[in-house]
Amino acid sequence: MGRFLPVLRHWGHSRLPQGVRGLIDTDDLVQISLVRALDRLGDFEPRYPGALLAYLRRIMVNQIRDQIRRAKARPGREELDEELSSGLPTPLDELVGRETLEAYDRALAALPEHYQQAFLLRVEFGMTYEQIAEAMDKTSPNAARLVVVRAITRLAREMKGG
Repeated sequence: MGRFLPVLRHWGHSRLPQGVRGLIDTDDLVQISLVRALDRLGDFEPRYPGALLAYLRRIMVNQIRDQIRRAKARPGREELDEELSSGLPTPLDELVGRETLEAYDRALAALPEHYQQAFLLRVEFGMTYEQIAEAMDKTSPNAARLVVVRAITRLAREMKGG
């Protein structure tokens, strides 16, 4: 799991909303996710190469959602006056917007698992084609690149509604 730490930290930081970052540190989020994954490791079935990273991503997404719910439910919390509040969206929301992000998540879920994995490894986790080839048991970095390109093309088609 140690080799996934930098990737998970980077990914978790980009997904954790600004308003929740004061309540939990990205490193804490990663640690909680890894502990939960280890607790349930007996239930995990590695059906394809890279399945562990996808499993960890899913756990982190759930942890982020839990943290957002906790932040909203905190007692005694008062909203800042609009003039005091920055109102800044998260970095990811700023890039693609909430509706586009929801369409992205739906389209990603509609992709076959190997395309999801290839896309996530390259785009969200920033891995090189060499690393992707190793993680997905591809014969070469070029083979990994082709799978990523196909995944991106299919994702774009899904986001446009087929």
